[in-house]
Amino acid sequence: MYVHGVGTALPGPPVTNEDIAAHYGMPTVWRQWVDEFIGTRSRHLAVDLASGKVTHTLTDLGESAARGALADAGLTAGDVDVVVMSSATPDHLAPATGSRVAARLGITGVPVFQLQSGCTGAVQALEVTLDLLGSGAYRTALVIGGDTSAKHTSPDVDAASVPLEVQVNGLIFGDGVGAAVLGTNPAAGRPVLRHVHTRLVGTGREPGQTVYWFGRASTADGVPAAEDYKTIENAAAPMAADALKHMLHALDWEGGRLHYLLPPQLSSRMTSRTLDHLGLTDTEAISRVTEIGNTGNAIPYFQLELLLPRLRPGDRAVGVSIEASKWIRSGYAVEQPA
Repeated sequence: MYVHGVGTALPGPPVTNEDIAAHYGMPTVWRQWVDEFIGTRSRHLAVDLASGKVTHTLTDLGESAARGALADAGLTAGDVDVVVMSSATPDHLAPATGSRVAARLGITGVPVFQLQSGCTGAVQALEVTLDLLGSGAYRTALVIGGDTSAKHTSPDVDAASVPLEVQVNGLIFGDGVGAAVLGTNPAAGRPVLRHVHTRLVGTGREPGQTVYWFGRASTADGVPAAEDYKTIENAAAPMAADALKHMLHALDWEGGRLHYLLPPQLSSRMTSRTLDHLGLTDTEAISRVTEIGNTGNAIPYFQLELLLPRLRPGDRAVGVSIEASKWIRSGYAVEQPA
């Protein structure tokens, strides 16, 4: 299957650690702790910190990213015959955000599927899409993934009183949506999506992250989400290594050079530790986590957006994604035909 085009969308200007510290009245030492312990320096938020008002819905961002992907592919909404969207933070329980995005684009009379998952959701959506296209029933798919996590936080909270694990959860995430157009027909200069892999590996383990339904207003203790950051940090690199090992073995790429790695974007510090653990010194890593944070279901699309223009004939790339909510590892591989 071919990657015909990619598009992304971010809400508003970047929000730096300095901006957050100033808004919540946190001391300089707190900002320095964020810089060193988490490493992410900025992110984009779909909520205005000053007013607490939502500035962009997931549907808004999904429409923008999808239009970008279609334009990049040189196609129109009428060319799409199946839509798959993934998100952990849909705008509503119903109607599905994917259906709302498709309707805005003018896509009608086709199946629309929506998956709910965390950071590996985008890879799960790619796997489902590959199966749909491989069935022969469809030729062109629009795949969308993204999250707007800022709606789970309160701009007027007393940040100093919030448990540390909740602070961390709020700081590592950024809002954003990505999309890709996949097709069965070859496209000049476009890579092939060779293989997709997702596996639940969390049986018998406590979740590393829990996001409560649907934010502060609906939780008894006022905590929107909890994150066992240290456990995740320790588990991320080995899980990424397992996913990469599977990908290379499944493709018989173990003896050949891997040109690009698209690593997990849980936080900037975790990404650096994961890259060190993998030890791929001759492989170029593509990551945007330091500047846009963990965008959840949008991560692969932001990475692919940077990757596609760099690919040369014969180049190979593997993306790896890790989900801590119930411990899922995943990967996907693209190759530029020689």
